Amino acid sequence: MGLFSGFVVFVIIWWTVIFMVLPFGVRPEVDNVQPGHQVGAPSNPRLLRKVLITTAISIVLWVIINILITENVFSFRDWAATWTSSQQ
Repeated sequence: MGLFSGFVVFVIIWWTVIFMVLPFGVRPEVDNVQPGHQVGAPSNPRLLRKVLITTAISIVLWVIINILITENVFSFRDWAATWTSSQQ
């Protein structure tokens, strides 16, 4: 996997993981709701902590995917060749 494609894969993994991590530990502020604010808005979203957790999980997943691709455990080229030959 090249540098650019590795970066693209990491960004895709990171964005997928951030949407899974964002709801963790969200507690709405029910006591002091001001006019114009959403009732379910979190009182303390702890975004920096969630970004760090997301980055750590994404690095682990990226390393696993990188090993699978570079060691030819899973090859998109072989899959595409098999699929196109079966279509003819």
